[in-house]
Amino acid sequence: MALLITDECINCDVCEPECPNEAIFAGDEIYEIDPKKCTECVGHYDEPQCQQVCPVDCIPLDPSNVESDEQLMEKYELLTGN
Repeated sequence: MALLITDECINCDVCEPECPNEAIFAGDEIYEIDPKKCTECVGHYDEPQCQQVCPVDCIPLDPSNVESDEQLMEKYELLTGN
């Protein structure tokens, strides 16, 4: 699954620089995650870094973008050229 940022986001700016895939960007009102770039940090880290630094715990799994670990690894490989 990709992750998503809920409307509980306080725009603290700590998640965006932590994303190794540059999937997080400033939206109209809150930060957003591009599900085409989000690998839940598979291939980079053991845990999603944005979730680790979020002070309000507003980055859950996105039920609209269900992906297996294998699919996330394939996406990582496509994004990084590995």
